[in-house]
Amino acid sequence: MTLHLGDVAPDFEQGSSIGNIKFHDWAGDSWVVLFSHPADFTPVCTTELGLTAKLKPEFDKRNVKAIALSVDAADKHVQWIKDIEETQNTVVGFPILADLDKSVSRLYDMIHPNQSDTMTVRSLFVIDPKKKVRLTITYPMSTGRNFDEVLRVIDALQLTDGYAVATPGNWRDGDDVIIPLSIQDEAAIKEKYPKGYTAPKPYLRMTPQPNK
Repeated sequence: MTLHLGDVAPDFEQGSSIGNIKFHDWAGDSWVVLFSHPADFTPVCTTELGLTAKLKPEFDKRNVKAIALSVDAADKHVQWIKDIEETQNTVVGFPILADLDKSVSRLYDMIHPNQSDTMTVRSLFVIDPKKKVRLTITYPMSTGRNFDEVLRVIDALQLTDGYAVATPGNWRDGDDVIIPLSIQDEAAIKEKYPKGYTAPKPYLRMTPQPNK
């Protein structure tokens, strides 16, 4: 199954390091970062889960829940979490799905046969409170993810959900944003963007971030 942006993230029920999880119920009204790992007790994954754990305050500020997945058993996850906490100097405060039967991995197309027939690649999904898929990123097994980029994109998604703007390349919270081309009426522009704008080209109109 291939998931496209805007699709409803498939619901599932699966065991985890904290017990059985019904995904949509667990997600509630939060944003979700769902991300997979090839296997427990592996070095890249250990650093990634440690980074995710340390970002909990940043996720909390954005109403985001994190949930990881690998195809190992829940009791193995629990043992691995002890190693993560010891080596990464953090506390893992999010669940790791125990996808032994690979049902969630197949549902989210996390197993890529040209990488491995049995283990998941580093898939990541950002899912909004309406359960819509808003971002997909897939990394190879050998490359750890950039979680600063995940936060940056969540900031952009939440901003553009609330305001009629787009974000330029390398945008970070607080930078100027773009007035979409769909808005051309000058009166509407003055109303929506009271801080004004600059236009180095007619199609490129920059305005201060509206919620700052």
